[in-house]
Amino acid sequence: MFRDRLDAGERLAAALQQYRDAPATLVLGIPRGGVVVARAIAAALHLPLGICPVRKLGAPDNPELAIGAVDDQGVTVLDHKLSRHLGLTDDELLDAAARQRDELRAWLAALGANAIPPLQGRTAILTDDGVATGYTAQAGIESLRRRGAQRVVLAVPVAPPDTAAVLAGQVDEFVCLVTPEPFYAVGNFFEEWPQVTDDEVRALLLAGNTL
Repeated sequence: MFRDRLDAGERLAAALQQYRDAPATLVLGIPRGGVVVARAIAAALHLPLGICPVRKLGAPDNPELAIGAVDDQGVTVLDHKLSRHLGLTDDELLDAAARQRDELRAWLAALGANAIPPLQGRTAILTDDGVATGYTAQAGIESLRRRGAQRVVLAVPVAPPDTAAVLAGQVDEFVCLVTPEPFYAVGNFFEEWPQVTDDEVRALLLAGNTL
């Protein structure tokens, strides 16, 4: 059990000490909660901070049900089996992905410039406040590689064992502090699980000297 996102980030930083003051290395959080975790890691390891521009794709009639994830530049991860079970057509999936990508781009524009640092030839430590389906993390991994990251390290506090196994095979290094079973929801493993606002994300990035 983690006290809060800050506690999770500090514990992850302890497991990532080999990257302390490492050259050409930065920490990227998946908005919004992952940015809190990323800021704690970046501060402890003396590394630059940024965001990974990805967002969960919810089912059209049930936005809380994840059917995939998108980034801002064309990466799309979809759960085709679940989508077929829900009766969604390919056109409906593409439309939903396009709408979510447009919303993400608008959010990034409102957030401000330089939230996404240059990645070419660098090591990117990608983090979130936890993983459930893994779709957002998968989209983030692909997005960072397309942006030129030389190495991708995925560091998360908690994930279900099956998802952790899949993600471990997609990155150069995988750090996950807890892989509980049964797994119900990420928030169940935190004593405090408040919503993170856009203003908080902006303040964290400012504190990390990225805006």
